Amino acid sequence: MSLIEEDERWMREAIAQAKYAESLGEVPIGAVVVRDGVIVGAGYNLRERDRDPTAHAEMIAIRQASERLQAWRLLGCTLYVTLEPCPMCAGAILQSRIERVVYGTTDPKAGCVGTLMDLLQDSRFNHASPWTSGVLQAECSALLTDFFRRLRSR
Repeated sequence: MSLIEEDERWMREAIAQAKYAESLGEVPIGAVVVRDGVIVGAGYNLRERDRDPTAHAEMIAIRQASERLQAWRLLGCTLYVTLEPCPMCAGAILQSRIERVVYGTTDPKAGCVGTLMDLLQDSRFNHASPWTSGVLQAECSALLTDFFRRLRSR
């Protein structure tokens, strides 16, 4: 399987997480952490339900992966997320030493993995994570656009 096919496979899993968030009335953002071809962490947005500003999909997936692997260093792991990580999530990615990040669509208001800035490649930090954007971009973007369109029409 090529890297592109693998990225699309795991992004579909992140999209499934996002769709579950949407079914709960949450903004549809999903994430999975993968190591050696296995999902070791999964998460979806829970900010509204938990009334927690840190309950982003990435944070939940990273916590779950750390628990499952019994390590705070997520070496050899790739994070797949439907929306470009914000500064908080980019910080958690760096702190957890995630090896690579793949995201679906950019976030023009808070994206810190290439849009507003690139925290994952800032040489002032002691870790860097290469990243890929635009994987299943149309589908990831449509999830958000459709969700907010429906919300505004209510």
